Amino acid sequence: MSEERLLLIVEDDIAFARTLKRSFERRGYGVLVAHSHDMVEEILASHRPGFAVVDLKLGGASGLACVQTLRAQDAAMKIVVLTGFASIATAVEAIKLGASHYLAKPSNTDDIEAAFSKDEGNPDAPVDGRQSSIKTVEWEHIHQTLVETDFNISETARRLGMHRRTLARKLEKRPLR
Repeated sequence: MSEERLLLIVEDDIAFARTLKRSFERRGYGVLVAHSHDMVEEILASHRPGFAVVDLKLGGASGLACVQTLRAQDAAMKIVVLTGFASIATAVEAIKLGASHYLAKPSNTDDIEAAFSKDEGNPDAPVDGRQSSIKTVEWEHIHQTLVETDFNISETARRLGMHRRTLARKLEKRPLR
């Protein structure tokens, strides 16, 4: 496999990972797939991918640990984080840990490949003047606390001062995937 166009997909949804793999292979990438942080470490022991697509939520774990591991392996690697529910808190953390780009699902292969080619930010990006709603601010606070507790629901509920079942109901309304 050519290391030059080698892509690592870190995704716990096997069907989605398979679809992404096929799509990138048609574009000439060599593709490796990992479903967990442990699998990422195993793959990095023998391969040096130049690109990575990392799902933010890997089962009960955070994909941010994978971003950190990948960046430590190769500072030049292009890493795109995908998430089913984007939040400012996780976008900031992903970029601070070394992600090159952050995309909300659903994103297709074109979106991901375009993100790989972006080396710098866009100072001309439109600045939305719309204020956040109370529900959005609450969700972002919940999500930031989830990140801080490594997605531990009980600890997150404790830190937020709410009952665990109340937090679980809120998460059912706006799932993390």
